[in-house]
Amino acid sequence: LAEKHITEHSASFLTKKLNIGGKRVNLAIWDTAGQERFHALGPIYYRDSNGAILVYDITDEDSFQKVKNWVKELRKMLGNEICLCIVGNKIDLEKERHVSVQEAETYAESVGAKHYHTSAKQNKGIEELFLDLCKRMIETAQVDERARGNGSSQSGIARRGVQIIDDEPQVQSSGGCCSSG
Repeated sequence: LAEKHITEHSASFLTKKLNIGGKRVNLAIWDTAGQERFHALGPIYYRDSNGAILVYDITDEDSFQKVKNWVKELRKMLGNEICLCIVGNKIDLEKERHVSVQEAETYAESVGAKHYHTSAKQNKGIEELFLDLCKRMIETAQVDERARGNGSSQSGIARRGVQIIDDEPQVQSSGGCCSSG
């Protein structure tokens, strides 16, 4: 019921399939597009998340402040268990930049996040962002599994839904980033 209610308020649910080192990765992505009306519903989206991509517009200082608010909330609710990506988007508008690269990268490092530079318009940096996030989520899941003393030889690692399954390498398509699920 909660899922039906949420989708009627236009948060997008997307899936993305990647192949990383012979492992098939299926991402389930909730995209709230930063809309404030989803803020109160945030925990529904992120409570079982292994990673979060927080995007700001490099030409809009206010959007960067909103990312900082999300980081505080995610760290408070999930601690360091979630891999955070802070993304400066619209690098195609570099001349109109209002958030300095140094400020953004220093902030990301200070909160244990990784910073990325993208242009959704030019499709720059998007695939690398998703690939890197997936690698980080897999590594975190493996470290957590070993810390529990269960070994890393299991076929599936169950930390909050991360399952690692050996797979044959596949040719990656050069199509768009995500597909509706």
